[in-house]
Formats: sequence, structure tokens, C-alpha cells
Amino acid sequence: MTDDEAGQAGKEPEEEGRTLRETITVILLGLTAILTAWSGFEASKWGGEMSIAFSRASTQRIVASTEATNAQAARAIDLQVFGLYLEGVADDNDLLADFAEERFTPHFAVAFDEWYASEPLKNPDAAPSPFALESYVPPGQVESAEADERADAYFVRALANNQRGDNYTILTVLFALVLFFGAFANRFRTERISWAMVGGAAVLMVVGVGFLLSFPKII
Repeated sequence: MTDDEAGQAGKEPEEEGRTLRETITVILLGLTAILTAWSGFEASKWGGEMSIAFSRASTQRIVASTEATNAQAARAIDLQVFGLYLEGVADDNDLLADFAEERFTPHFAVAFDEWYASEPLKNPDAAPSPFALESYVPPGQVESAEADERADAYFVRALANNQRGDNYTILTVLFALVLFFGAFANRFRTERISWAMVGGAAVLMVVGVGFLLSFPKII
């Protein structure tokens, strides 16, 4: 065997190793590019879900405020009519007391009947007024509380969606590192360093895929 043939035989394993490394690197870079695009897509989708949830939470806050205003208005009317009733009772004016009682709103009449049945003038344990009873529920009070609960739920969902979007954004950074290691893997003359770069890129990609599989997805 001549020196040229011996040199050629020594180069063949080296060339085969370089070709194998380059092939693996291309596959890693191709898969990482796809995974990066998918992570960006998911981050965008979760960001949209976050915005929708925040918007719905704001809408429910407005509904809760409107219903609370309605409840306050109803309570104000009931207070005025009940004040006329107390004035009639205090002045022994049965006509005024009956006039006011006939104009009790249905929701107030329920609480008033319960309060009156407790004999508040004789019973020290009786509620100070019908408004202190749980049976007094002006229109809008329940609706306001329910809207507040829905707003809280949407707000919590928005925060969760924001975190999910951030997770995918961080994942794109991880895949960017894979691209970095893969791009520079073949820039080194030393085979050991080149393979170390490829191995590091592969490990990072496996870690990223593991996270990607564990994250919730929107398609």
C-alpha cells in the first residue's frame, strides 16, 4: 500500500464521521425550527386567550357594578317607604302606615313579614330592621355577587393563560440554544468538541420536547 493509499484510508473514517455529524446536525436544526415555530404559535394563542379572559373579566365587573347600583336604588326606595311606615306607627297614623305598607316592594314585604312576626318591640333579640335579615334581597344583589364571582374566575384564568404563554416563550429561547449549538457544531476542527456541541444540542432538544409535551396546547 502506497502512502497516498494509506492517507486516503485514514481520511475515510474521518469523512464518514463528519458526514454523520452533519446529517445529525441538519436533522436537529430542522426539527428545532419546526418546534420553535410551534412554540411561537402556542405562545401567541395563549396570549390571545389571556386577552379574551381579561376582557370577559372586565365585562363582568361592569355587570356587577350595574347590578350593585340597581340593588342600592331598590334599597333606597325600600328605606323611604319603610320610613313612612315607621312615621305612621310613631304618630298613630294608621292611614299613613297602611298606605306605606301597601306600597312595600315584594322583596321587602318578605323581610318585613319575618321581622314583624318576631315582635321587634317586645323581643330584644329581634333584628333591628327588616334590612338586617337575610331574607331581604333587593333586585341586583345576587346578580352582582354572581357577576363578581365570574369576573374573579375569568381573572384567574387570564393569569393562568398568561403563564402558559410565558412558558412557551421560554421554550422558544431553549430551542434557540439548540439552534446555536447546532449551527456552531461543525465550525470546530476538533472532532471531540464538534460532537460535544451536537450532543449538547440533542440534550437541549430532548428537554425542550419533554416540556412541550407537558404543556397544555391550543390547536
